[in-house]
Amino acid sequence: MYRVRLGRQGRVVIPAPLRRVLGLRQGDTLVCGTAGQRLILEARRTAEEELWQRFAKVKGSLAKELIAQRRREVEREAKA
Repeated sequence: MYRVRLGRQGRVVIPAPLRRVLGLRQGDTLVCGTAGQRLILEARRTAEEELWQRFAKVKGSLAKELIAQRRREVEREAKA
């Protein structure tokens, strides 16, 4: 664990040992979000790899499934 301060304009310096462990370099793109009261900050490449792995086993088109699901919801709402 490292202690960091929130600077001007919300800037935070990631300690060098953490950058080395994570393979982060100047100019890398990071993505951030929250999980409850926690701030999640990760390399964009890591987030993309995780998404590709998550959906690699999906058969068919996710877009077509989403459209079909939305159409079923519209039909259900129309009957109500």
